[in-house]
Amino acid sequence: MRPPQPTPRLRAPLRALAAACGATLLLTAAGCSSEEEPEITTQAVTRGDVREVVEAPGTVQPRASAVVKAPAAGTVATLQVGDGQDVQAGQVLMTIDSPSAVANLEQARRADAEAAEGGPSQSSAVSASQLERQQRRARADAEARFAQAEQQAQAIPDPAARAAALAAVQSSRTQYQLLSTQTQALVDQVNAGLGNVDAAVESLSQAQRVQTRAAVQAAQATVDALTVVAPIAGKVSLAATGGAGSPELPAGAEQLLAGSGVQLPGGALGGSEAGAAGAPVIAQGAAVAAGSTLLSVVDASVLSLTADVDETDVLTVRPGVGADVSVDAVEGATYRGTVTSVDPTARTGGGGAVTYTVRLSYDGGTAGDGTPAVTPLPGMSATVALAVQEVTGVVAVPAAAVVRAGAEGGDPDSDSVWVVEDGRAERREVAVGVRGEQVVEITRGLREGERVVTGGAGDVTEGQQVP
Repeated sequence: MRPPQPTPRLRAPLRALAAACGATLLLTAAGCSSEEEPEITTQAVTRGDVREVVEAPGTVQPRASAVVKAPAAGTVATLQVGDGQDVQAGQVLMTIDSPSAVANLEQARRADAEAAEGGPSQSSAVSASQLERQQRRARADAEARFAQAEQQAQAIPDPAARAAALAAVQSSRTQYQLLSTQTQALVDQVNAGLGNVDAAVESLSQAQRVQTRAAVQAAQATVDALTVVAPIAGKVSLAATGGAGSPELPAGAEQLLAGSGVQLPGGALGGSEAGAAGAPVIAQGAAVAAGSTLLSVVDASVLSLTADVDETDVLTVRPGVGADVSVDAVEGATYRGTVTSVDPTARTGGGGAVTYTVRLSYDGGTAGDGTPAVTPLPGMSATVALAVQEVTGVVAVPAAAVVRAGAEGGDPDSDSVWVVEDGRAERREVAVGVRGEQVVEITRGLREGERVVTGGAGDVTEGQQVP
């Protein structure tokens, strides 16, 4: 018995359903298998100008800047300038009342007077062993006093006065060492029964006078420096921040000062970050510690620029190279600079990056509307685009046309381009000269007028038909 057959009324819907499913599968397969063909574009080789640029972060720099520090602990007795005021080199900025500096000077003078009063008249009462002990004590005392005098000289804010004081201390130290050596030789002779005690005492007295006079000179220089003068001409900043190199107070010093009734204004001593927001401005009556920052003077009459160039690019940077500079704070303006020098000392940053400081002149700028750009302020951040190489009227192609060395199918030691000959792509090795961001120079392998692939060059194959 034959199985029942579907009725004609049912067969039609089944065929329609099958046809619909087949069409759907066909469309789906076609949609999945078809890939968007890469767009291939070509362009004729022309001549043009090519500029290779190295970009680096930069900073606007003043002509000069100087940080003025307190020569001794005390309080601001008079303040004769205001924040932002223009001053001349040598102009009095403030005076500091420092009882400790005055006391040190008086003590040094007394010690010098005592050394002058002592001498050979007392030698008869001095034995050889006593003379030996005096020599040792004098040497230790002298070294301590020279160290103190040097420390006081280092704290003098004016560079010229500081250098003079340090030179005087060093000269006195050298003279003392010579006299001390001479004295020791005389002491040795006395101990051996060959020398004269009077001569040894006289030599020791002379050595002590050298040391005490040096101490007086250093103490006097510190007192003189309590009248603080501007080391350079420029604009004053009275923000009393620690600044680079400012020492913090020793542990427990703040509590010790507070216990003696001295109130320290926040930020008046070292240890705070320079330029911190809300840093207090030093004022008359403020307490200061020896070596703490009082103020700074910035001479912005002539600006310059610095750029931190990566080690991989710095060998292409030479004096005379021009640069376009954009300052972050001045939108739309383009500034110009010229390389003046490249620092030979490397700097290591975060992550081990090695950079070199490139110094540039500041050559002005132009605003977006063509008018002179506003002058930036020292310390502003910038981006420096150094034109390390530039050629004109050379055979050039878009950078996208060059298949870089080592690309699949190419010689690992050469660059190449796809040249279109009779509608088909042909790989050709070329020599690249100056590499610009958008355009590169071709020094060998191409002629002006030839057509090359400029878009989709990485997807082209040998002999491929190119429209």
